[in-house]
Amino acid sequence: MKSFFIALFIGFSIFAHAQTSLKGTITDEKSNKINGVIISIPDLHKETKSDENGNYQFNQLPYGNFIVIFSHPEFDAVTSAITLNTSEVIHDVILSEEHSHHIDEVIVSTVFNKIQSQNVMKVENKKIKELQQSGAATLAEGLSKIPGVSNISTGTSIGKPVIRGLSGNRVLVYSQGVRLENQQFGEEHGLGLNDSGVESVEVIKGPASLLYGSDALGGVLYFNPEKFAKSNSYSSDFSQKFFTNTLGSNTSFGLKTSSENWKFLIRGGYNIHSDYEMPNGNRVTNTRFEETDLKTGIGYSNKSFSTTFRYNLNNLNLGLPEEIGENTIKKDPDYPRQGVLNHIASLHNTLFFKKSKLDFDFGYIANDRNEFEDSKIPILRMDLQTFNYDIKYYLPKVGNFETIIGIQGMNQTNKNLGEEILIPDAKTKDMGFLITSNYEWNKNVIQAGLRFDNRSVETQTHGEIGEEGYFEAINKKFHSFNASLGYKTNLLEKLTLRANLASGFRAPNLAELTSNGVHEGSNRYEIGNSNLKNEQNIQADVNIEYGNSHFEFFVNGFYNHINNYIFIAPTLDFIDDNLVYNYMQANSVLYGGEAGIHFHPHPIDWLHYTSSFESVTGKMSGGENLPLIPANKLNNTIRVEVKSFNWLKKSYVSLNLETYLKQTKVSAFETSTNDYSLLNFGLGGNINLFNTKFEFNISGNNLLDKEYISHLSRLKTDGIPNIGRNIMLGVNFNL
Repeated sequence: MKSFFIALFIGFSIFAHAQTSLKGTITDEKSNKINGVIISIPDLHKETKSDENGNYQFNQLPYGNFIVIFSHPEFDAVTSAITLNTSEVIHDVILSEEHSHHIDEVIVSTVFNKIQSQNVMKVENKKIKELQQSGAATLAEGLSKIPGVSNISTGTSIGKPVIRGLSGNRVLVYSQGVRLENQQFGEEHGLGLNDSGVESVEVIKGPASLLYGSDALGGVLYFNPEKFAKSNSYSSDFSQKFFTNTLGSNTSFGLKTSSENWKFLIRGGYNIHSDYEMPNGNRVTNTRFEETDLKTGIGYSNKSFSTTFRYNLNNLNLGLPEEIGENTIKKDPDYPRQGVLNHIASLHNTLFFKKSKLDFDFGYIANDRNEFEDSKIPILRMDLQTFNYDIKYYLPKVGNFETIIGIQGMNQTNKNLGEEILIPDAKTKDMGFLITSNYEWNKNVIQAGLRFDNRSVETQTHGEIGEEGYFEAINKKFHSFNASLGYKTNLLEKLTLRANLASGFRAPNLAELTSNGVHEGSNRYEIGNSNLKNEQNIQADVNIEYGNSHFEFFVNGFYNHINNYIFIAPTLDFIDDNLVYNYMQANSVLYGGEAGIHFHPHPIDWLHYTSSFESVTGKMSGGENLPLIPANKLNNTIRVEVKSFNWLKKSYVSLNLETYLKQTKVSAFETSTNDYSLLNFGLGGNINLFNTKFEFNISGNNLLDKEYISHLSRLKTDGIPNIGRNIMLGVNFNL
């Protein structure tokens, strides 16, 4: 395999020397030249600024098709798809005064890297900065602000994302362009990511197995790392946030520098919180946590080649809440607790040819998970190591046809080093082949693709027959064919229709195949089923959206049929006073959607009103409700934005009301939850005072200190309410 990649590199490099320049002039609608416009080419990690005459220029660029973004604080951003196929390309741009609320973002998670207006799939793109301004203490909590996304929580420290009612191994997470593997099968295992050094998140709501293989049956969360500094520049920043409820602190410091070809950045983050306080004044014992995060990256690019290496170290020390006991404001987690050390390394490479390009990416993830009962010696220790590879060749464009062929794979080993064993030592291997094409004409786009995947799972025998912790060796193979078909068109000038039909699959995870013992997080004896089959689904998704300068609306509807849905159900048996649960399968269906509006009337463009509603229903073929289906949610926000006011720039004030309806459609071993509403507040802006510049924001969540229990809280079975009023104060300095 190594010699194969070397041969590819040498062979293709021979044809990779074609180069071009890109230049142009940027003006406003009155033909005035605009100075200081930032022009960036994300694929090449290149960026420049327009001069006082509105001119810009890039030299020594490779041939190919690229997205170029033109942005300025006082104008609407423009995103252009430009073909570089001659020695010099001229591209002039006219910018309009800023009225829009949304920028037409480049979507990275859908392989063709189109801007959203060209994409056949509706992909939610949210800046992490925007989620942070909501006052969320963790990344998982912030994600729940996105329509169609929820959060299964255990206090404030543990959160697992839910997309349209599907969670766990049914939602695939990508970080730094690498598939994240961190024992995500466990209910008490969190997301395992820190928001420090993350630029944005893209959410695919629906099966994405064509693009990513197994475990993308329910959707994908694709976290984009922060960008490098502009070419020939240096920057550094420091941010600090304080949280009143948990007496918590979140600190981040970063610096980055770039030359014309080389890029470098490093960022450190530290997050620490006490037990959260309920509206009644008591604290939920052992919901405290401490997190240290380090991210670094180095990149190089020239006219024919681009490479980026990134590394993330995350060390998380968190408590496992069991009851409301002694009220303290200690930060150090008590027993039982978890210690999770996670390493993510990624290497992304692109070779540019005259009419095509080759991406070959590699990733390595090491997840060391420790659980402590009453001493510093872990009773449970699982070491999971994963190597990923992803190779895609973008064939030369033929007319309006673009085609990608690729191969993706994963080699994974799981080892147990502690006294207690939840899942056996195992080896997992994945390999998938895909082909997908995109055809665009006028304002219409069709995209289709096929994929084949094969997964093998091999475990070792452990323990004695008939005893807890006995695991019989298995050697299982799973395979699946999947396809997708999508269509996008403009019904009217500003009315867009997207329709998608796609299949997806998920191979059973190790816990579902092999479990044999008490799962302490759920207080039940779980028995796996080695005869489980693939979950296989097909989903229809329709999106309609309209947008002009002052009014936007969207409606998303979906219907998701899943064959062999895996679930866990109680039996009538007990082992050592613990009720026995077995893993089973049944055909299931989920349906629902999201709808929303955004109104900012002329001439009061500073006033914004947004409203959204989301709903999911999940049923098994026998009529039983699926577990962990989020309650229907209504979200209303009024936001006032002021560009400039003396020493205060780009300020905003927002008032938000989140309303969760009753959830009575619950599975046989779930409890229902009542409706409730949460009032939230936000305030922020940029301050320029006495030659000091910094950004600040204040947010207040659950301002009325409402006592409530979220349907997706794992503490609800003990009647423990969620967090009470929480005020966050944050500042950011560009040094």
